[in-house]
Amino acid sequence: MALAPNSAKPSFTPLSAKPLVIVLIGPGGVGKGTIVRALLAADERLWLSRSWTTRAIRPSEVGDEYVFVTRDQFEAAIGRDLFLEWASFNDNLYGTPRPTVDETRDLLLEIEVQGAQQVRSHDPDAIVILLLPPSLEELETRLRGRGDSDDHVQRRLRLSREEIAAGRDLADFIVTNHEVTGAADEILSILESLRHSRRTGL
Repeated sequence: MALAPNSAKPSFTPLSAKPLVIVLIGPGGVGKGTIVRALLAADERLWLSRSWTTRAIRPSEVGDEYVFVTRDQFEAAIGRDLFLEWASFNDNLYGTPRPTVDETRDLLLEIEVQGAQQVRSHDPDAIVILLLPPSLEELETRLRGRGDSDDHVQRRLRLSREEIAAGRDLADFIVTNHEVTGAADEILSILESLRHSRRTGL
């Protein structure tokens, strides 16, 4: 499949030799965590900076999706300026610790739209990829499938519309998650294209 940047965004300037910073955003339930696991399994050049959150572990999770902490622990980390970005979302706190990564590997962040806006303000070269569901109806099915309550699902769907609108304005690339393998392969193709541009300056 031929890939092109989000048409609303300007063309890329040549990338330097420094590692890429790839920011994956999308509404809750779209499958970001599953896609991230597929990307890490397929591409050893990627390094994930695992985010912190104060929300509870969901029944469908195994516990390594985030670093799960208390609000006191999170707020103490804010006070020590330990986060690259952080945001309050849906009554919970989410944040990405300042990464220390091998300079030969590209940094992958799986974060909320607010956090992506902060990252972009600090690093204009960061590549933002918006992951979309095939439809809001499919998104609702996925939210219910992970065990969320009806109130939480409805709140998430309302927020999703706002997240998608903001994400479209921010994203360099948009990928629809019809199924995991296809979406992951599309993102991997994007990364290969960006790496080629970084190497050649084209």
